[in-house]
Amino acid sequence: MSTKTEKRLERINRILKRLEKQSAKGIPIVVEGRNDVISLSRLGIIGDIILAKNSGKSFLDVIDEIEKKGKTEIILLFDFDRSGKELTHRTAICLEGMRITPNLVFWKMFLGLVGHDVKDIEGLATYLDNLKNKF
Repeated sequence: MSTKTEKRLERINRILKRLEKQSAKGIPIVVEGRNDVISLSRLGIIGDIILAKNSGKSFLDVIDEIEKKGKTEIILLFDFDRSGKELTHRTAICLEGMRITPNLVFWKMFLGLVGHDVKDIEGLATYLDNLKNKF
């Protein structure tokens, strides 16, 4: 495996460890669908995960669910495609208006590292497995 691939794998693992710690602290993570939850679970990320789409709820229902949690910070992990970027932007603006900090750090780091190779959170676990298999 090339050094570049190895470094990418190490960076992704560091990000996942940080995400796992934040989730363990009780900071909710908002994802688009059930397959995103499954992917995060495969990566060791469990905790309070909120589905933003594919759950039969409207956008306003999801925002209401977030507000009821009473948290001051929410981690947004939407897809890396155009619609995911739009949803991230729209949700972040809405949360800021509610005085909830939208944490986009993890989304931006994943976008920068794997955004060209992976289009969604759902594909992140498989992508990581493929990188590991190159060893």
